Amino acid sequence: MIKLFKILLIFPIKLYQWLLSPMLGRNCRFEPTCSNYMIQAIEEWGPLKGFILGLKRITKCHPWGGHGPDPVPKKGVRNKE
Repeated sequence: MIKLFKILLIFPIKLYQWLLSPMLGRNCRFEPTCSNYMIQAIEEWGPLKGFILGLKRITKCHPWGGHGPDPVPKKGVRNKE
């Protein structure tokens, strides 16, 4: 059942990457991009926590939100923030 939720969350992101992202150009200030971050977070943390992590990342993606490397936190590793 969790795998189904992962697929249902990741599929629209993949569609965005294939269809809209090439037309909009690379605008993300972080590495990995926000869409890749969301996919990685869902795969690492599961659908609920991964989606929440992805939404938090998207809210940081603005001119005053920073830039550069921002990897998905790994399970079992404490975040320094």
